[in-house]
Amino acid sequence: MDLTPIFATFIVFGSVVTVIYLFIRKNERKMMIEKGADPSIFNIERSSPGALKYGLFLIGIGIGILVGSIIDAATYLGEEVSYFSMIALFGGLSLVISHFVGKKQQ
Repeated sequence: MDLTPIFATFIVFGSVVTVIYLFIRKNERKMMIEKGADPSIFNIERSSPGALKYGLFLIGIGIGILVGSIIDAATYLGEEVSYFSMIALFGGLSLVISHFVGKKQQ
């Protein structure tokens, strides 16, 4: 099963949405500054706990796909069972890890 067209569609769609979002945000900020708003409201903290959660979640999904591929090749479980179970297992495990890491940082 060739997934290249599906990934290409997601990449193109994501790029278009990102460009439109950034264009709207830039115009919104420009209008706020012209009206006399304080530009310090645009300063945001870059290291948010959400970034850790999403980063670990995506790493967990990647590991789940890798392990699912290994299980699919090594056993007779079936492609769907091995991939979906490992993605769910490692995705959930990464969210649990991010919870404990975030709790320890606070």
